[in-house]
Amino acid sequence: MSKGYRQRVGLAQAMMHDPQVLILDEPTSGLDPNQLIDIRNLISNLGKEKTVLLSTHIMQEVEAICERAIIINKGVVVADDKIENLKQDNAASNVIIVEFESEVSESLLRSIPQVGRVQQVKENHWIIEPQGDIDIRANLMKWSVDRGLIIKTLQKEDLSIEEAFQKLTKC
Repeated sequence: MSKGYRQRVGLAQAMMHDPQVLILDEPTSGLDPNQLIDIRNLISNLGKEKTVLLSTHIMQEVEAICERAIIINKGVVVADDKIENLKQDNAASNVIIVEFESEVSESLLRSIPQVGRVQQVKENHWIIEPQGDIDIRANLMKWSVDRGLIIKTLQKEDLSIEEAFQKLTKC
């Protein structure tokens, strides 16, 4: 049997006895993309009725399947929370991504009150980090209006679950 087929047979065997707790170790390893989607959906549905413990190093799996994660580093629990909370709690605080309708220079952006780091991502797209733990969106909006600049998008920087994992498990 292929590895993917063995994975599916193993999951079927585990479910045959209708256990209240399922412990799955890398359940999507070796699956093709179609099988992966089917198994993710199956595990998510099982999680509505049973306790499912999923052990994996593939953080995309955690985000796709789980509502909550426990992250263990060298045998110590370093996090135990909902996925969204893990991402938000470990994000760089108040870093924003802004897209202007027209070109804006880096030196001009540095003139915004309380702006620290400024980095251009691509044309008219910037990452702006405040000085300290403050929200500079209101300052940025007022500054833009005063200069007749149009902001097309403005959002807080999102942190992926992989980045949260890396922050939580760095030595």
